[in-house]
Amino acid sequence: MTADEARRLAPRFAARAAQYDRTGSFPVDDFADLRRSGLFGLLVPTRLGGRGAGFADYAAVAYELARGNGATALVFNMHASVTGALSGVTDELADALGLPPDALEARDNYLRAAAEGHWYAVAMSERGTGSRLSEMAARYWRTDGGFHLKGSKTFCSGAGHADAYLIAARSATDPAQVSQFLVPAGAGLTVEPTWDALGMRATGSHDVHVDVAVAESALLGGVEGLALVVAQLAPHWMVASYAAVYVGVARAAVDAAVAHVDERKLGHLPAVRARIGRADAAVAAAHLVVMEAARRVDEAPGDADTNRWVWRAKLVAGTTAADVAASMLEAAGTSAMRRGHPLERLYRDARAGSLQPATSDVCADWLGVEALGGDPDSQGTAPRW
Repeated sequence: MTADEARRLAPRFAARAAQYDRTGSFPVDDFADLRRSGLFGLLVPTRLGGRGAGFADYAAVAYELARGNGATALVFNMHASVTGALSGVTDELADALGLPPDALEARDNYLRAAAEGHWYAVAMSERGTGSRLSEMAARYWRTDGGFHLKGSKTFCSGAGHADAYLIAARSATDPAQVSQFLVPAGAGLTVEPTWDALGMRATGSHDVHVDVAVAESALLGGVEGLALVVAQLAPHWMVASYAAVYVGVARAAVDAAVAHVDERKLGHLPAVRARIGRADAAVAAAHLVVMEAARRVDEAPGDADTNRWVWRAKLVAGTTAADVAASMLEAAGTSAMRRGHPLERLYRDARAGSLQPATSDVCADWLGVEALGGDPDSQGTAPRW
């Protein structure tokens, strides 16, 4: 049913997409629809008022939302990565990791708020280091009441609109420790409008400057230094969650090309038909890879074979989206290059898929090192975390 709700919303998002893209403004109406739909609680356990969905359910929803507006789906993905990761910390896993009871209470409070309509952004990337956790320049230190965080983040999708922000920072006293905090919007977080990009223009991925004091409960997990460990053990929320979004964008490009070809009566051209046929097959194959990865995440999160599929999904989705959107633009012809044409926007949005972490080059290198019998998290020339 969750995918049905997303499918119902997608045409509304598609109708607004051109305006948000043209102005580079945040899709506030889309997010109002998402809040009313209850999808912010998609991954929240039912005991806390949510839908209790798994990773495969999320992937199905993200795919449908992206067929309406990839930018909206991409920001929703950031929220889902926070709530999904929090929901993945079961009581059994918490016991195994030795997490304190207060951290579990904070987890439940954050998830309950999401089910009630709050949504979360991710402030992880930094200029010059990207999303590599091991290279974070933002610092935190303990205070009498909790922690103080200071630094600057970039590519923060939904900046200035979210209710709270997942912020990664390095310990000032022990730089080997990288931790994550969920910081409420408000004083101490300053948004600098910097986002004016080729694609995904409506994500509002501005810079955020952080100089803020937070309570002890803001430290996710209640234990310092968990960020790198979690990223390596269960990378699906940092790697594969983007994949469903970009496969949805690719499918939207095929749909837009078909509509354009029908309108212009170009369907009799064999070259046009062949491009659409190849694109349809490529998107279907990428979708299967993403859903297989999602199925394995639900059944065996963190398993070595599951993680292999996670990296495959991101690689296949990113490259397929860019290739398909480019081919559909060629199939439609020069008129589809005009500003405001759906294919022109989808071409630009799709191009971001292989650039977002983990990039296609990083994914391919990870898979290559693993296939050759090495340790893909520590070997190879492409930086991981």
